[in-house]
Amino acid sequence: MADAVLDAVRRELREFPAAARELSVPPAVPYLDKPPGPLHFYRDWVCPNRPCIIRNALQHWPALQKWSLPYLRATAGSAEVSVAVTPDGYADAVRGDRFVMPAERRLPLSCVLDVLEGRAQHPGVLYVQKQCSNLLTELPQLLPDLEPHVPWASEALGKMPDAVNFWLGEAAAVTSLHKDHYENLYCVVSGEKHFLLHPPSDRPFIPYELYTPATYQLTEEGSFKMVDEEAMEKVPWIPLDPLAPDLAEYPSYSQAQALHCTVQTGEMLYLPALWFHHVQQSHGCMAVNFWYDMEYDLKYSYFQLLDSLTKASGLN
Repeated sequence: MADAVLDAVRRELREFPAAARELSVPPAVPYLDKPPGPLHFYRDWVCPNRPCIIRNALQHWPALQKWSLPYLRATAGSAEVSVAVTPDGYADAVRGDRFVMPAERRLPLSCVLDVLEGRAQHPGVLYVQKQCSNLLTELPQLLPDLEPHVPWASEALGKMPDAVNFWLGEAAAVTSLHKDHYENLYCVVSGEKHFLLHPPSDRPFIPYELYTPATYQLTEEGSFKMVDEEAMEKVPWIPLDPLAPDLAEYPSYSQAQALHCTVQTGEMLYLPALWFHHVQQSHGCMAVNFWYDMEYDLKYSYFQLLDSLTKASGLN
């Protein structure tokens, strides 16, 4: 009897993503030709938890005309920034049986620009990606070039952003598949970002495992070693690379259906809370994103139930 019930739960979980996709997930990420009004944004995108790419949302930002690598050097070259350094471009990712966090170095922005422009070399792959409002705390010289928040989104969400982050890195820098508890407005100022997206309803097909956390350390010789974080608990993370999934190891992922989109210069992606995303970029891409804390409402509770049932049933 217990086995029959468990099989029924697993069957329902496997069928759920297709039903959810048919009802509420677009076949491709839609485009808006201009920013929506607050009510429109909340009603048509936030409430149904649907992503969209918004054109002409950044046209009034001076950054769109000003920001280039030479401009960053002239305006903020002496500013010290936190830089994630990895041997292969993957920060916060599964490597073998470890969840590995990047080595973090404090470097003048000009040093990062030297590497991006080919004037200097640095071991590994560099990525300015410190997600703690690093634009406000580390690069205040750039603040006059953009808005401190997105007014129509702040009005719709009834709050100001929790963080405003600046992103700059090499083409080899990749963000592994994960999800965030934030409504994310991701603005590409120069270059382009490539997103692979899964809706929260694909959770039954997306594997999680627990990993011992470790951190890369950069040696004086310029090589990397992994050092375990002894005091930290194991970290749940997605071991799968969605660009080259090991379907022999994770066969359920073949039933998930990713959305792919490219966010180009001057475009803004609304990435709803709890959507899984994997990110690549063009070399030297510059971006700013605004994180608004999600509402811990019924949508959040439903996802937690889906997550718990997936884990309890041993589906992946």
